[in-house]
Amino acid sequence: MSRAVSATTRSSLYAQSTGDVYVILLEISHATLGTPIRVNNSGSDIVSNGISFVAFPFEITLPNDDDGQISARLSIDNTDRQIVAAVRQMSSYAAVNIKIIRADAPDTVEAEFPDFRLSNVNYDAATVSGDLTIEDFTQEPFPAETFSPAKFPGL
Repeated sequence: MSRAVSATTRSSLYAQSTGDVYVILLEISHATLGTPIRVNNSGSDIVSNGISFVAFPFEITLPNDDDGQISARLSIDNTDRQIVAAVRQMSSYAAVNIKIIRADAPDTVEAEFPDFRLSNVNYDAATVSGDLTIEDFTQEPFPAETFSPAKFPGL
């Protein structure tokens, strides 16, 4: 699957060496959270499109661009106990939105991975980790109804 990126990013990616720094913006939202958790992995706070993302250490394995199952893995440092406290309150999946930007152009989103669900969350004293998946609608039965005389008497 191809992905549209800016001309600056394209030339940076094809260059033998570059000074461009790419930053991952992560937004975790859930009904139990007052405001979404917004962090970035750059080491300094960033404002992108008017939204502040706090510098916070995390590791993420981004999904591949092939046509297979779309999934990623997220691991956030548990140095601040707010994240594990938020995870304990969640009774359903949290929504996760991932964006990649260039540090010198924070308002330009180079790649976006929306609509992930955080599941299989584990935590210990050092990290909070979980799987990021997208609901696979191709596995849903089709048609959704069974054509039976009780439901469709005119058939």
